Amino acid sequence: MNGGSNNVDDQSARSRTFGQLQGFIFLRQMAIVFAGLLGVSSAAMAGSAPSPGGTLEFAVDAEPPNYDCHANFSFVFIHPIIPHYSTLLKFDTAAYPRIEGDLAESWIVSPDRRTYTFKLRPKVLFHDGTPLTSADVKASYERIIHPPPGVLSVRQADYAVISSIETPDPTTVIFHLQWSDAAMLPNFASPWNCIYSAAKLNEDPVFPKTNVLGSGPFVFVEHVKGDHWSGRRFDRYFLPGKPYLDGYRADFIAGAAAVEAMEKGRIAAQFRSFTPVERDELVRVLGEQVDVREGPWITYLSLVFNANLKPFDDERVRRALSLAIDRWRGAEVLADTTFLKYVGGLMRPGTAVSTPESELVKLPGFSREIDASRAEARRLLAEAGVPNLEVKLTNRKDVPVPYGPAGNYILAAWREIGVRVTQEMLSTKEWQSALETGNFTAAIDLAADYFDDPTIQLARYVSRDLSAINHSGSTDRFLDALYIGQAVSTDARERGRIVREFERRALTEAYTVPLLWWNRTIVTSNKFKGWNMSPSHYIGQDLGDVWLER
Repeated sequence: MNGGSNNVDDQSARSRTFGQLQGFIFLRQMAIVFAGLLGVSSAAMAGSAPSPGGTLEFAVDAEPPNYDCHANFSFVFIHPIIPHYSTLLKFDTAAYPRIEGDLAESWIVSPDRRTYTFKLRPKVLFHDGTPLTSADVKASYERIIHPPPGVLSVRQADYAVISSIETPDPTTVIFHLQWSDAAMLPNFASPWNCIYSAAKLNEDPVFPKTNVLGSGPFVFVEHVKGDHWSGRRFDRYFLPGKPYLDGYRADFIAGAAAVEAMEKGRIAAQFRSFTPVERDELVRVLGEQVDVREGPWITYLSLVFNANLKPFDDERVRRALSLAIDRWRGAEVLADTTFLKYVGGLMRPGTAVSTPESELVKLPGFSREIDASRAEARRLLAEAGVPNLEVKLTNRKDVPVPYGPAGNYILAAWREIGVRVTQEMLSTKEWQSALETGNFTAAIDLAADYFDDPTIQLARYVSRDLSAINHSGSTDRFLDALYIGQAVSTDARERGRIVREFERRALTEAYTVPLLWWNRTIVTSNKFKGWNMSPSHYIGQDLGDVWLER
């Protein structure tokens, strides 16, 4: 998977249909299958054996707001911090979406899929030399499912199905579920489910917010605020011979600075995405010295409205602001300079459970008839008694792409229906805090996941008292019921029907609405090996398998 095309997307590529996207995904999956049948390892595909040593330097657009895996939802956390941690399972990015063990050596799923038994690797150590056991796994998951006071668990709803956790011995952990959940195994592979020391959590439940202690490939060295994050090889890592690198350094640089650093050979990678313009510049300057990989992304920008503040407690106001946005035109004008490229609903375009375009255009905010949509928006605002609505849009400042262009596009659309608009630009830490505390009226939000499954991706639309990642603060028990309904459904067709009903309800109520889905473009030094691109910028980032060819 280390190859890629350096060709610039033309206009026809920018308007790729859902059918073409589905074909892309199918071909990619077939390539993975054939590679598996041939027994081709990622190292063999790269054409060289791993070389130990060296320090990998890469770019991250901004720095993490805090150090707690369970509380964060941005790549600015994952990329610098996740190499310090282990999870129960993880995704094999060379054969995505195949799942493999991380701390788990093996696992058994009961026939009714309501009991998951994991056998842990023996003699795993935390970086302070203390052993990692099933008690640490239990304590970490209980912190996610039942966060104690002062602890934020943004994925709590994903694990509400877990009724109890048993630890019959130090290397065995058993999860009991209230019902069968189709997304459970991928959820155990979540990169956000860092396993913490039970002893440290017992002393201080918020210990991970300001401290780093994991069992991953790399030990924490330093966080120099405003400059970089670094880690060094953990010599007692549980996988013999790994990691290959001596260490890594994440430089907090973005945009032109990251491009310049790549051109000068200072960094070897940037794991989120370059824009098409940046990609073309790097290829022009560096040519065959870089590898380029591209593909659709399990990520979209969304608009979230604070449903607990007037007039955004009125669905007519929320829906009007969504109707005003021409998403189809936005996909055309923003594709070259940002990652924003595909129009889609709540599930990634081109996947089995996504809504076909023929149905999507009938949903509020997704019609191609923008003049009619804006006329309806004005009518709704007048009906709601706010024909001269004023809106302040809260946006993210230190990650300029795609937040800046997206914000400007939204403001221009709202002005078209007579809304008076302003925009506040906040640092990642301030922006994340505003979303978490409801200190905003309307905001640009991020919806990014590691696997295409409704149980994972729809959790941000579940009522706030059940899901902390629902930043609108809304309570909608009908959506809650539909969410549980699709999760327990064992029939794929029935599950799809429930997801479509969930989507219609969510887009009509418009507490949170998708803007545009992303396309991922990765450019790395051709000396950087052992890394595979996936549809998620959250997975495959522990750096345990990568090396630098010298």
